[in-house]
Amino acid sequence: MKPRTHAWRIEECEYVRQEQRRGRRHAYQHLTPARTALVVIDMVPFFVSEAPYALGIVANITCLATTLRAAGGRVAWILPAGLPAREDFFGHRAAELLGHCSGNGPPHRRLWPAFQVHDTDLVTEKTAASAFFPGRCLLPLLLGQRGIDTVLISGTVTNVCCESSARDASTLGYRVIMVADANAARRDADHNATLYTIYRTFGDVRPTAEVLELIGRH
Repeated sequence: MKPRTHAWRIEECEYVRQEQRRGRRHAYQHLTPARTALVVIDMVPFFVSEAPYALGIVANITCLATTLRAAGGRVAWILPAGLPAREDFFGHRAAELLGHCSGNGPPHRRLWPAFQVHDTDLVTEKTAASAFFPGRCLLPLLLGQRGIDTVLISGTVTNVCCESSARDASTLGYRVIMVADANAARRDADHNATLYTIYRTFGDVRPTAEVLELIGRH
């Protein structure tokens, strides 16, 4: 399957609206790598192998992870726990598939095989769509122990687990940056709707190249 890249966009009128509101286009114009974590959500074979847009973000996630580690930041790999999904909502077949979406073996071996997990990386599971929902994932605790206040959201699916995580991270007080070309959905329309929502209310939205520039400014 050939990787694909989302034609992502935020309408110029929304950029103008935010510039008028706060005097600048982007909420966060700097970051401190030592207080920043790249959060990579659900990049496991179940979600990536048959999803061209998910395949298309692997290189950007790898580049972000390598650069942030080198600058002293953290990488957090978040996996679905694979608990049984609600059959009354999803139907029997889909619920059964989702119940096995995490795969088998140690967590770091269940990620998409193109990724390399380093000893300093965080690897944990979540039992809800959001990696930041209280009691459903150890991520907030792990980040708090390391003094992290800024999270770069990446992974799949943009408008489900990634958006849920970004919203909850914002509610918990994190500075949230959703990486526009390091998240993947089924369609451009779904992807862009989430980018708009995050940008106007919950955090910032920037492409990989701009995030790399922010990391390099420290």
